[in-house]
Amino acid sequence: MRSAPATGLLPLLLGLRLLLGAAAQYSSDLCNWKGSGLTHESHKKDVEQVYLRCSEGSIEWMYPTGALIVNLRPNTSPASYKHLTVCIKPFKDSAGANIYLEKTGELKLLVRDGDRSPSKVYCFGYDQGGLFIEATPQQDISRKITGFQYELMSKGVASDLHTVSAPCRPCSDTEVLLAVCTSDFVIRGSIQDVTNEAEEQESVIHVGVNKLYRQKSKVFQLTGESGNWRGQIKTLLECGVKPGDGDFLFTGRMHFGEARLGCAPRFKDFQRMYKEAKDKGLNQCEIGPD
Repeated sequence: MRSAPATGLLPLLLGLRLLLGAAAQYSSDLCNWKGSGLTHESHKKDVEQVYLRCSEGSIEWMYPTGALIVNLRPNTSPASYKHLTVCIKPFKDSAGANIYLEKTGELKLLVRDGDRSPSKVYCFGYDQGGLFIEATPQQDISRKITGFQYELMSKGVASDLHTVSAPCRPCSDTEVLLAVCTSDFVIRGSIQDVTNEAEEQESVIHVGVNKLYRQKSKVFQLTGESGNWRGQIKTLLECGVKPGDGDFLFTGRMHFGEARLGCAPRFKDFQRMYKEAKDKGLNQCEIGPD
């Protein structure tokens, strides 16, 4: 990210922070916001404040004009904010505005209008600033919608999801045992098929589930009359996942409604790790690996 030059809206932004900070209202259960820039038609430089109180949700701004200030206020202690990471994922056809990070009057460009990077996720520390969305000059705003999903998570989880140092390396025994206790989903299953999505640089692993230990969302479901459990898990294309025989222990996180692969040892290797840790009294949780 780089600093953006001051825009015509920046002085207004600073003034509005002082004038509207105490008067703005929001619902304690508000997760999503959907609005229209047409309400700004007579005042092109209007800035609207949006307050959201959830750990995940979405923004959808139709016919963008003027600007939005998005205030994320999760229902946690303010002291914990410094440990949070914010991630946003623009909608596929999002257009009509630039998205900035704003802190003490300085703007840093986060997402440029027209950036069509598929499935790109942008993350930043909560204490790095708030979101400032500024409409770009348009001849015709009738078909423009700026939108994105957002998630707030602990910095440790965000680092796991977006690591760049060695995203495809096998997990150590310690990492596997920790993942079993802390992941959003833990299943025993086999790889039925793999679909590679070259444009998004991702692979979709089609998993047949033999045993479901835990899932945070209903990603893995019963299908058909056979009563088999199935689901999909995403990972990086560069990891080169291929269909193969045998069972694996799949663990991972939910991210923007999708299951993302974490540690995935062969099940027989997990059984060995689990037994050795249990014999030494080192297991952090019970899962019943049989």
